[in-house]
Amino acid sequence: MKIAIVTDAWEPQVNGVVRTLKMTAHELGLLGHQVEFVSPQGFFSVPCPTYPDIRLAAVTPGRIARVLDALAPDCLHIATEGPLGWAARAVAMSRGWPFTTAYHSRFPEYLQLRTRIPVRWTHALLRRFHNAGQATLVPTEHMGAELRTHGYQLPTPWSRGVNLQLFTPDGPTVPRPEGGGPVFLYIGRLAVEKNVDAFLKLDLPGEKWVAGAGPEAARLQRQYPGVRWFGVLSGPDLAALYRSADVMVFPSETDTFGLVLVESMACGTPVAALPATGPIDVVGPSGEGGVIDTDLRRACMAALRCDRVRVRTFAERYTWEAATRQFAQALQPIPKAAPTRGAARLT
Repeated sequence: MKIAIVTDAWEPQVNGVVRTLKMTAHELGLLGHQVEFVSPQGFFSVPCPTYPDIRLAAVTPGRIARVLDALAPDCLHIATEGPLGWAARAVAMSRGWPFTTAYHSRFPEYLQLRTRIPVRWTHALLRRFHNAGQATLVPTEHMGAELRTHGYQLPTPWSRGVNLQLFTPDGPTVPRPEGGGPVFLYIGRLAVEKNVDAFLKLDLPGEKWVAGAGPEAARLQRQYPGVRWFGVLSGPDLAALYRSADVMVFPSETDTFGLVLVESMACGTPVAALPATGPIDVVGPSGEGGVIDTDLRRACMAALRCDRVRVRTFAERYTWEAATRQFAQALQPIPKAAPTRGAARLT
């Protein structure tokens, strides 16, 4: 099949949505499918309020209709609820095309943290967006159950995977502190919704390491000068950092999955996390992939005792091949007899 994926999140952004879409496209190619992305690249864009490193495309449904006509896809997946996503939704609905969507981010919670807009208001808008599709793909069971309580009609499983050849316990490591104390690591965006302060203010032995970037980076570096900062890493450098730590700390309470969780576990490094949607499904029972506890410090200290071999074995259940087959099974073919001219009149 030729699959069109419309996404407002794309390079040069470094986040879980972009990584998920790129890995899914790679696996779809191995299954014999052709993937075409419709992203902000090639469109005039403006900075996203409160997230200037994210660019939002300024588009109309008519422009997206012409792009989709040129692609002539067999299936349509709308990955995000930004300007491109809404424009593609308008085109699909005007033509009677079936499509799937995905719930990647807790946008209502993010927006409330930044603007105090009530969560229920944003959910009302997103329900309208997602319920028009044939399936809303969700990364975990708990996320699907939560969305049902908010009125989303068709949450459908789409898990995530990890590159088990890149993220492995064997390979180069980063020099450890001379004192021999444990290393507690955070990897991810440095943003208010990630709750990074909850980790950095903990009284822990050894050292705290942080890798990532974001709008909170400057403040966090000023406030916590004793932390070792690594910036943004990828590929082998990122894998080396994971395997060098004793515990990967995940303080976020707003993630829907958390790719860093499975990457860390694949390197044998256990996770310490709060009992939030995402880690509560991904990390598994205590001692498997790490420790989940309402007391983050207690989780950190208990994770030091996890068996790293067992942690790696637990991570091996997450493969991009299996996740991508879930994605492909949810897709709905566009009827060949479906009208193709209605959206051309949209502006």
